[in-house]
Amino acid sequence: MPAERFIDALNGQIAAELGASHQYVAIAVFYEAQTLPRLARFFYDQAAEERGHAMMMIKYLIDTDSPVRLTEIAAPESEFTDHIAPISLALAQERDVSRQISKLFSLAREESDYLSEQFVQWFLKEQVEEEATMLELLEVAERVRDFPMTLEEYIVREHSGDEGEDPMAPTPAGG
Repeated sequence: MPAERFIDALNGQIAAELGASHQYVAIAVFYEAQTLPRLARFFYDQAAEERGHAMMMIKYLIDTDSPVRLTEIAAPESEFTDHIAPISLALAQERDVSRQISKLFSLAREESDYLSEQFVQWFLKEQVEEEATMLELLEVAERVRDFPMTLEEYIVREHSGDEGEDPMAPTPAGG
């Protein structure tokens, strides 16, 4: 069984991942209402990915006979001043998650919980990709600020959704 402090922190991270998913749905809804369907699809997919991360963490707790404690999720931000603000929020959110995942890794190491440390490593790698994706998207959005349809074209060209599944990813609960 993982260290008790790690179990508590991972349960907190599950809430954070589900909160991130909730926020991405709100961003997708904003873009869909703005008739920016590619951005909407991109963020609906991001929402599913964050939910998947939470499910992987739940599965780890179940597999290690640890308690899963689901908590309340705060309402997401849903009103934005322009089409760039949601992407800025998404980048800030990914940076927060990176810090949270790093703390999980440190906690596992402090507790000499090597199995949990190994479990968290995949999420560290994933966060590098997540931050890079959002930073790049924000940079492009800023460059084409006055032409949001150009951002739609960029999404089609660069994020067609054909990345495939990572065979090293942890198994999600229910998966």
